[in-house]
Amino acid sequence: MDVQSGPDAVEQAAQSFAAEVAYWRDVRGLSKRALARAMGFDPSYVSHIESGRHQPTEDFARRAEAALNAGKAIWRRWLDYDGARHRSRPQSVPASWRAAEQSASSGSALVVEHDEALLRFDQDHYRLVMRRRLRNTGSEPITRYLVRISVDRYPGEPERSNALYRAHPLTWDELNLTASCQGEPMCWQAQHDRDAFKEVWLRFANDDGRFPLYPQESTWIEYAYSVGADKWGPWFQRAVRLPTRHLAVRLDFPQPLDPAVWGTETSMTAEAAPLRTAPAGRTHDGRSIFDWSTDDPPLHARFRLEWRFRALRPPHSTKEAR
Repeated sequence: MDVQSGPDAVEQAAQSFAAEVAYWRDVRGLSKRALARAMGFDPSYVSHIESGRHQPTEDFARRAEAALNAGKAIWRRWLDYDGARHRSRPQSVPASWRAAEQSASSGSALVVEHDEALLRFDQDHYRLVMRRRLRNTGSEPITRYLVRISVDRYPGEPERSNALYRAHPLTWDELNLTASCQGEPMCWQAQHDRDAFKEVWLRFANDDGRFPLYPQESTWIEYAYSVGADKWGPWFQRAVRLPTRHLAVRLDFPQPLDPAVWGTETSMTAEAAPLRTAPAGRTHDGRSIFDWSTDDPPLHARFRLEWRFRALRPPHSTKEAR
């Protein structure tokens, strides 16, 4: 098999490295600032690496691997990048292209007026439905919207998770990703495609035409995907990447599993702490439903809900007190 070389291969390897760092940072529930602090770097440095403004370095790769305990996944992406770099003549990405990509991906003109997630588990599959009301506060039409899909079956055991996804990667067929804008189907395009991490551009367009989000207008979008229980770990995280007015999450589990749910919050200035308000639980038609919401969450905050199914807990032995 031919080995890719040239500037395109270097750029692709750098993007893959950045995506791997972003994936593990999300899994660990860290902000860019918190990760930079853990690595001993300036607070903006992680952001520069993930956005492509700075190229990866060996020192950054080693520190990121250690800080995120990624089971050598980040280190392997560095080796891929380093190999591509040595096979290619150094050449920077044209400034005009980079500026256009950053403008398109930053989403700085977007405000999320309402964000709600419904995660439903039916014994063997999780189905996530995301609904967002987006408002364009800028001066140019918006034609696409970036979403992330990341999974980690065994939190705290990165080598075990990595081995699982290398052998059984997350595929587009099983995700069965669908998206719509106020009932209009949206086409989509993969930006990053890793074993356990995907980035996707949802486009305000389909085969019948285009429907960009114009300045000062709002619209509802909805997207959904499925993941098997063998690949989805017992957690769900919401990262606030755009100014958001209202954020809500609903977890919907079979009642016989006797689920217990809790959560943590991480911000730019604080480590993980318990959610300020607990998820509210109730039962309905044989389902255990947990609702949690917050208004005006801080930018870059991360809210992580976790659970365990007490009915599936293996019996544990008790030792006689002495």
